[in-house]
Amino acid sequence: MNGQEHGFGNHLLIALPSMCDPNFERSVTLVCQHDGEGAMGVMVNRASEYTVGEILKQMGVSCDDAELRDQKVLSGGPVHPERGFVLHDGETTWDSTLKVGDGLFLTTSRDVLEAMARGNGPPQALVALGCAGWGAGQLEQELVDDSWLLVPNRRDVLFELPLAQRWKAAAGSIGVDLVNHASHSGHA
Repeated sequence: MNGQEHGFGNHLLIALPSMCDPNFERSVTLVCQHDGEGAMGVMVNRASEYTVGEILKQMGVSCDDAELRDQKVLSGGPVHPERGFVLHDGETTWDSTLKVGDGLFLTTSRDVLEAMARGNGPPQALVALGCAGWGAGQLEQELVDDSWLLVPNRRDVLFELPLAQRWKAAAGSIGVDLVNHASHSGHA
């Protein structure tokens, strides 16, 4: 890799129809970190079986905000499915926070969830269990193998669109219609 950093961080990985791995079929993953050692991201379009209220209750944190309690926790990926990740915007920094992009952060500590429960958390946040990970060179190879489409991040995909619309909308941001995309491709 010649020691150079790749620009995949703060980009969306969209699983192409040719993606065979059921963990990632029709998924949209925000790449949070990417360097010579590999990549890490969080899927942003798949609900888990949990709500934020259930997670807060397990943590022993009370929350009066019914909308927050009812918010679906996302299935962030197959790696560390027991670990919580909060993808959020805002200016406040929390313990164990990784800057993903301008005003976009990934936090793994409970203090951000406690602040959300008190009503003074970040303006927009997604809570996910688990993440996705790739070893050195693995993501680059999967891109060459036409498993993924890489597009610039879009805040509306992360925080505004319903989960069911995120896959097509993310690809549509660069003019790709995944419904009519071939499930295989060739290389000249």
